[in-house]
Amino acid sequence: MYKFIVLLGVLTLSALQNCAFTQGSSLSIEAIMKGDDFIGYLPKYHRMLPNDDVVFEWRTGEDKKVYTYIYKTETGVIRKLTPKELTSFPINGFKWSKSRNEAVYAVNGNLFVWKRDKQEPSLLIKTSDYITDPYYSSDNLSVFYSIAHNLYAYHLKTGVVEQVVDFTKGEKDSDEKVENYLEKQQKELFEIVKKKNEKSHLKKSEGDLLNEFSIPKIYIGDANVYNAVLSPNENFVIFSTVIRANRKPTEIHEYVNSNGVAKHVEARPKVGRNEDVFELHYFDIMNNELIDLEIDGLTDLNKNHKYNEEYGKTIYKNKGVIFHGPYFNDKGDIAIIEIKSLDNKHRWLARIDFKTKKLVPFEYQYDEAWIGGPGISSWNEVAGNVGFLKGVNTCYYQSEISGYSHLYTYNFDSKKKQQLTKGDFEIYEATLSDDGSKFFITANKKHAGNREFYHFDIKSKKWNDVLVNDGKYDVLISSDESKLYYLYSFKNKPTELYKSINSPKEDGKQITHSTTKEFESYEWRAAEVITFKAMDGANVPARLYQPTAAKKNGAAVIFVHGAGYLQNAHNWWSGYYREYMFHNFLVEQGYTVLDIDYRASAGYGRDWRTAIYRDMGGKDLSDQLDGRKYLIEELGIKADKVGIYGGSYGGFITIMALLKEPGKFQCGAAIRSVTDWAHYNHEYTSNILNTPEEDSIAYRRSSPIYYAENLEDRLLMLHGMMDDNVQFQDVVRLTQRFIELGKDNYEMAIYPIEPHGFKEASSWTDEYKRIYKLFEENLLLK
Repeated sequence: MYKFIVLLGVLTLSALQNCAFTQGSSLSIEAIMKGDDFIGYLPKYHRMLPNDDVVFEWRTGEDKKVYTYIYKTETGVIRKLTPKELTSFPINGFKWSKSRNEAVYAVNGNLFVWKRDKQEPSLLIKTSDYITDPYYSSDNLSVFYSIAHNLYAYHLKTGVVEQVVDFTKGEKDSDEKVENYLEKQQKELFEIVKKKNEKSHLKKSEGDLLNEFSIPKIYIGDANVYNAVLSPNENFVIFSTVIRANRKPTEIHEYVNSNGVAKHVEARPKVGRNEDVFELHYFDIMNNELIDLEIDGLTDLNKNHKYNEEYGKTIYKNKGVIFHGPYFNDKGDIAIIEIKSLDNKHRWLARIDFKTKKLVPFEYQYDEAWIGGPGISSWNEVAGNVGFLKGVNTCYYQSEISGYSHLYTYNFDSKKKQQLTKGDFEIYEATLSDDGSKFFITANKKHAGNREFYHFDIKSKKWNDVLVNDGKYDVLISSDESKLYYLYSFKNKPTELYKSINSPKEDGKQITHSTTKEFESYEWRAAEVITFKAMDGANVPARLYQPTAAKKNGAAVIFVHGAGYLQNAHNWWSGYYREYMFHNFLVEQGYTVLDIDYRASAGYGRDWRTAIYRDMGGKDLSDQLDGRKYLIEELGIKADKVGIYGGSYGGFITIMALLKEPGKFQCGAAIRSVTDWAHYNHEYTSNILNTPEEDSIAYRRSSPIYYAENLEDRLLMLHGMMDDNVQFQDVVRLTQRFIELGKDNYEMAIYPIEPHGFKEASSWTDEYKRIYKLFEENLLLK
């Protein structure tokens, strides 16, 4: 019988109340769905200050609110930042001087400097104008910064503020006035008119030469400047401009609010949006000349993509590119730009040749699917890891060309490329040491489910283990590179802040203690990280939770993580901590739980990452079916007692499992699920499926709504009405398809005030009581 459940605050859940504490269980759904209130608020977003103190977001037991805390590294004291410190400390980062003895930054539009040996910063400029993006000149004598994208210099010795350039809307008036017939006739006939014109031109020329205080104007038409940097030799201003596209927003609807009147709220556009137009320029200050850098010379700019062959298209016109950088060598005479195509299939690194006034590419990467990977980024709006080695004309960058993200170098003198790191693992972070001899690297070298910390010697290519236990290390390095401050967690050990010496295999000391006594009273399982064979021979990683033989009930649940490109079969504390605790709860009831890093999950290289290109619900779904097979054949789970659930992308896969493979899963719970990819966002979806207009085949193949007639098994859909990511419209449209098809074996629970990630513990509790009830009724009570 079909049931449609609307939660309006008056709906009772008497049938579910018995799920709160299950007989023989020491866990309750109500407790674990309180999240941070049950676990304790874990330290997050740790950043280092110029004096080596560490700031982080935290909430202690006596607080009900999250604050920014500071750990005083010299004294070991932890305290909240004061209001004054919050408005003057570089919480969001800073830029070192070349000597690293002081740092500069902007907070709330004001400019500060912080000397490394001082305990607090000094105010340089207080202004109602909004200062952004400050950095030091190469000689450390000036600080450059932007106000409304215009460049300024603050000269540290004199305190003089100088505007470097003036970006001006509109077009430059021509110096050469076009004379009409009568004006030409006057000059031809009368000597006095000719002399006056010559004198006027001479006076203007002399004035331009003598006025050393004039500010060069750069005319940018209708565009906006979005990044402007002065070269270290102060000869060039390199900048990008953008003309923003008109994009049609979507709407979500707020029904529960303070005034009782339904409200429409604008949300993101759908996939296939209009693209912005980006251009790259530089201004030659010495010659007062503006140069537009053309992209026509970029390798394979208009390369036709394979998917177009299905539509008979033989010509492809690039949609445009976006620019990141510039990045300079020590001398400041080499500037490189990272360029990504807006369809995210191309990535170039190019040098600006100031003599020929052209972009000269020296590295080109192409992916028929989409560019991505650690240190590269799947979002073309985000810059990759690019920089220069010390004292040589050699740049470094990360590339996936080997199949995994690794470090490479290019020498501009020899024109040679070299791969620095190699292996079937990923480089997640790589920071050059101050002396330039090594990289500080975070990688999953020992195990795909780790984030380990190493020193990598550039000359010898030798790896030195520093923090390499199973788990995740998120590391900050002190300014003198002698100490480490890091967040660390293990599978059943939540994240805490630690410190250690920056040397091989040094044991760390825990700084924070965040977990509650209630959380600590339970013996949380360290789920086994396993692999099983997929039908194509691949080894699929997964977390496995098993009950004792005495409790085993013969039923199993497969959990599908969200985001698609994300990792959850790992050795650290999961971002899905409520689900992790729910899996412990299920195991207590005798369920076996399998949590799979299916195809497209992060951590396993390029081929795994892009395996769903143009086919979402392909290999990512078959991996769930192979997981089911593993449960049945290897662990003795009964074939008619397997359920599946997940949120966001996991909800999508859950629905696809029931619609494309009916009968394989007896029930599924789909949380905040995509049901039609043509209605999702552009940044994520166009990478994987191109756009609906260009590649409708991929969208029809990948969208559950086109398989709605196949629903046979029990489906529970749960969705927040204020979801501005996967919008409520997704499940509404699928529901209408089910109604028209006469389906009656599904339910829907709606949450009027919830966004994509639920906020209220009551909503989480209601949601997971329903999910647990679904499993009990369809896997055990049949």
